[in-house]
Amino acid sequence: MPPRLVDSVDYKPFETKIPAGRSRAIPWLTVMAGSLITIIPVVATIPLLPPFGFVMLLAWRLLARFAFKPWAAAPLGFFDDLVSGQPLGSAVLMWSLAFVAIDMIEQRLAFRDYWQDWLIAGGLIAACILVGRFIAVPVGAHVDTILIAQIAVTILMFPLAARIVAAIQNKRGAE
Repeated sequence: MPPRLVDSVDYKPFETKIPAGRSRAIPWLTVMAGSLITIIPVVATIPLLPPFGFVMLLAWRLLARFAFKPWAAAPLGFFDDLVSGQPLGSAVLMWSLAFVAIDMIEQRLAFRDYWQDWLIAGGLIAACILVGRFIAVPVGAHVDTILIAQIAVTILMFPLAARIVAAIQNKRGAE
């Protein structure tokens, strides 16, 4: 393993890292915790609660590429479907397609920066929320303005999820 480059003053070479078993479980647990946020009773006049589980999944996939196996989106989507009340299989399909889309984008882009990650996440968030609307809500329902607000709030939550993932990834150590 090559030595870690020191580029900051707060480098702590003797700080203990998280053991390997727990280190592999942390991404799964953070995505599942994000999905569990939807069961918190929140009184609101309009439903603007973002799909935190999906946002955490995207943050892990875009910032720590090897944190999940390619098949991991399906069981995590199934857990989200069970918890959130969406039709069973909708998150399984959409989260798996999001992983495939990210893989296709990564084949085209040699290097990405934070803004491109945010743009990729924003597009996938908008697509998944719109597809979820057509799966879960009748077509005649007038939810378009609320849907646009929910998409905007969710896209603006991605930097927070990315910050959480970066802090956890720093604690986990380089893989």
